[in-house]
Amino acid sequence: MGKVYLIGAGPGAADLITVRGAKLLSRADVVLHDALIEPAMLDYAPNARRIAVGKRCGQRSTAQHFINKQIVDAALEHEVVVRLKGGDPMLFGRADEEMRALEAAGIEYEVVPGITAALASAATLKRSLTLRGVSRSVALATHSRAPDSDEIREQASADSLVFYMGRDSAPDIARQLIDAGRAGSTPVAIVEACSTPRERTLTITLDRMAQGEAQDWLDASQPSLLMIGEAFAERVSASAAVSKVLQIAA
Repeated sequence: MGKVYLIGAGPGAADLITVRGAKLLSRADVVLHDALIEPAMLDYAPNARRIAVGKRCGQRSTAQHFINKQIVDAALEHEVVVRLKGGDPMLFGRADEEMRALEAAGIEYEVVPGITAALASAATLKRSLTLRGVSRSVALATHSRAPDSDEIREQASADSLVFYMGRDSAPDIARQLIDAGRAGSTPVAIVEACSTPRERTLTITLDRMAQGEAQDWLDASQPSLLMIGEAFAERVSASAAVSKVLQIAA
């Protein structure tokens, strides 16, 4: 019986995986990987059998119970099994279901964390998720489609909001946040395909997102993140700020 490693692949770029994660991949006999993993990430596992088990919104995907079975079956046949998950395994990655399946089968496992997309996107934007005097709280969320859900109203109380898997629901998210009391002028930063060669960013407002402007810009084939709050406003460069002060003084 082998051991399973649930490894966070990070936000996209192959060199943003942790050193531990890369070393374990090099030893892997089998790698079961998500759909959004960059192909270069699998170069760390040159001798492993590779099994795609990813899920994509609106596309044909592998059922979670079948993924669980594949992981268990692989561990019964191989010494080192890697379940490679985008971002961090413990955030919106269904890691709990996979860990429960392994525990039920009596298989040893270890979780290796990764950089989640919210942190990498903040680095890309060069805008901090927390900002003194502006943002002291951060909520990482997905959009609930349940009728009469109060989740948006609860999430709206956080200074900085980051929505995963929110592309198709962007206008609805914006409208619900405005209804919950967020100003329509609240900045929204959108990061698409973070840290990959396909990366793009856009800064708009909550009002403009409610009107569907994000939908016109987003690429349906790429993962994206919606980052909402005053901390994500366009930054004024130091040189521009000095120039403005000099103009006022003159």
